[in-house]
Amino acid sequence: MKPALGPKEWRSLFTPEGKFYDGGVKLLKRVRNGGVEPSIRAEVWPFLLGVYSLNSSEAEREAIKAHNRKGYLLLRKHCLRKNNKESVDDHITSEEENPCVILEQEMQDKTGKAIPENQADESLCSSSSRDEDESEKSDVTDVEASRDDVASVDQSSVEDEEESMPLPKYSNTGGNIETETKLSKIARPVKSARTVEDFETWQRIIRLDAVRANNEWVSYSPSQAAVTREKAIESASAVCLKDYEHLEAHRIHHASRLVAILEAYATYDPEIGYCQGMSDLLAPLLAVLEEDDEAFWCFAGFMRKARHNFRLDEVGIRRQLNMVSKIIKTKDFHLYRHLEMLEAADCFFVYRMVVVMFRRELTFEQTLSLWEAMWAHQAARRAGITRSSWRKLQLGAPPTDDLLLYAIAASVLEKRKLIIESYSSMDEIIRDCNSMAGQLDIWKLLDDAHDLVVTVQDRIE
Repeated sequence: MKPALGPKEWRSLFTPEGKFYDGGVKLLKRVRNGGVEPSIRAEVWPFLLGVYSLNSSEAEREAIKAHNRKGYLLLRKHCLRKNNKESVDDHITSEEENPCVILEQEMQDKTGKAIPENQADESLCSSSSRDEDESEKSDVTDVEASRDDVASVDQSSVEDEEESMPLPKYSNTGGNIETETKLSKIARPVKSARTVEDFETWQRIIRLDAVRANNEWVSYSPSQAAVTREKAIESASAVCLKDYEHLEAHRIHHASRLVAILEAYATYDPEIGYCQGMSDLLAPLLAVLEEDDEAFWCFAGFMRKARHNFRLDEVGIRRQLNMVSKIIKTKDFHLYRHLEMLEAADCFFVYRMVVVMFRRELTFEQTLSLWEAMWAHQAARRAGITRSSWRKLQLGAPPTDDLLLYAIAASVLEKRKLIIESYSSMDEIIRDCNSMAGQLDIWKLLDDAHDLVVTVQDRIE
């Protein structure tokens, strides 16, 4: 393990204009091999998760940040209307203080008429009815506007084309923006078969999961841990959270943030909506990112890949389990044959690891280290850093979108002797996998995963 990327080195990566000197290559190498120091994670993660392009300037990022904030507030405003159209005002202290009211005023057209709410209510995420690979490669609208650009959208043209408000969307290259043009295209809403009843079901499950969330994040966010009960109750009221009286103030506040962002995501991506396990992926982000809008867009970037874990048809899960099986078969055929004998060659025993990305097998800090390495690989792929160029730069294992799966396979291969000599059923393997928490050396696991990428990637992908 190399030292984590620290504040001084992080600052040295940028030009005076706020661009990376090398397009972010050194950043990705450092994060992949050593992680990120906690004090700068909130600055680094938006690059890893595609909120900001690796080629963006500071001015461009400020424009994206302002635009993204508007998009998130529109989503939250829509969630409030869904919660209870008649009682939205109960959760608003005053028009002067409420950001949604301010946002609505800002987004009036030149005639002074407010843009109709139903134009902000549609989803902007690609339908999961498309093939998984196609959905990851599909074109999406880049963020191309500042706050003034958004406010200047002509209402009549939007109505004529039946298009939605210009909420931000991620590009496949990680959020590149074109600074020479104004907002020229507004995202067309994707029709969804989801109903009001679906959203109500998601709301109920989100709230149950939120109040049950643990507090292992507390030491990573002292400011959130120190929130007053008055502030926590205010946060709970803003999202209509109930049945939280037994919780400490910091857990109430955390639960409220989970509800706000998960509801917004269910609105943003109704084809996925909400499934249990998504709160496990969001909770670590909330510990690091204290602004809800920033946490939301980082989560949306995370979910661009992870959303396939929560599809009802489980196509994404089956693909990943099949890939873990291929890695094991290619690397250790003897172990694979034993798994076949136990009727476990489909690797269903790592199902939980795949769905919540090792979240329950690793400690909080280990989880962040694994995810940062995984995000660095995915960012390299988005930036177009190819296998050959990676080798020329002597960066070791080439970038892959599936580092998680290589890490899961490595954790199984590490137990090969125990599995072959002692286990006689898949149930025994499942019990062993479920008891891994706290037993894994995350940096050895990542080294083993990178070795697997080098040795088997060409043979299975």
